[in-house]
Amino acid sequence: MRIVDVKLIEEAIYEMFLTCCVHPDRALSGRIQDALAVEKSPIAQSILKQIQKNIEIADQNNVPLCQDTGMAVVFIDIGQEVSLKGEYINDAINNAVRRAYQDGYFRKSVLSPITRINTEDNTPAVIHTRIIKGDKIIIRVAPKGFGSENMSRIKMITPAQGIEGIYEFVLETVKNAGGNPCPPITLGIGIGGTFELCALNAKRALLRSLGESSEDEDIAVIEKKLLNDINKLGIGPMGMGGSTTALAVHIISAPTHLAGLPCAINVQCHSVRHESRTI
Repeated sequence: MRIVDVKLIEEAIYEMFLTCCVHPDRALSGRIQDALAVEKSPIAQSILKQIQKNIEIADQNNVPLCQDTGMAVVFIDIGQEVSLKGEYINDAINNAVRRAYQDGYFRKSVLSPITRINTEDNTPAVIHTRIIKGDKIIIRVAPKGFGSENMSRIKMITPAQGIEGIYEFVLETVKNAGGNPCPPITLGIGIGGTFELCALNAKRALLRSLGESSEDEDIAVIEKKLLNDINKLGIGPMGMGGSTTALAVHIISAPTHLAGLPCAINVQCHSVRHESRTI
């Protein structure tokens, strides 16, 4: 049994949020450059260049990529051969978020859904804990802004609609979102499982390195087709037209009940922010 002090987890998450609110997915700049190489619209080209410039300014000056530094989402996978020592792990995670948003001068957006009173420290974080094999702890964090989160959707598609029903639902969701989620977007899509599992998988799919295809060949084909079809919609960067509406489509599928075909779409803006670490 490996003993891990919870303080190590707190410090790791603190550093991860300080980093990912400022520095995007490492593949983002490359995906923007790839889009510029094929984008025909002068307005879309101009916006993509502004996005690239924003990435550079955030990186050089250590300032947030976007004023919406989001809700703190934490995925933590704990090996079953790990014994945690110290304070309650959820308290440690929230302490890390509290400190990072204070020390990084990040916007604090979390409040009660009923009273609308702000907690003033961007806690509580949204925490997803999972037990895995081994003696390691895998932490993934993602600040999730709500311009894109509000455009996310879930639908219980009928099995008879099949894959065509999924294509239709995804394209309809992107069309209705338009420029609201600050495209070019990334889509995390969960297919199968139950109502709540497909939504969780859609969020988890966004943690994949930007543009990395699914290891499942059948799913990778669907990802490629959806990305191609989305970019034919003409929504373009910031909704101003062009062929760069999405940078990537990431899908996670799970076995489901024979009577169902749940599908969830978690929309991510162009500021793709996440960080991972193993303890």
